[in-house]
Amino acid sequence: MSVTQQYLLDSYRAAQLGERTPPAPGVNDWQVVREVRDYGRFNAVVHERPAHGRARAALGRLLHGLKGGGARSPRPLP
Repeated sequence: MSVTQQYLLDSYRAAQLGERTPPAPGVNDWQVVREVRDYGRFNAVVHERPAHGRARAALGRLLHGLKGGGARSPRPLP
């Protein structure tokens, strides 16, 4: 049974019993994404880690590590 079929069945049952219909599938998806993001930021603060830019920093460390140099030394001035 697909999500849409389940939603229609639940809506029909709610109408027969005089109850509120359930929310349509996908209505609250972005709210869930925001709550997961906020929980991750809160958890980072509680554990004393940076709350912003962690994914970008990790990706940067990974990419610089693959290039095989780590931190580059500056070129000497002429």
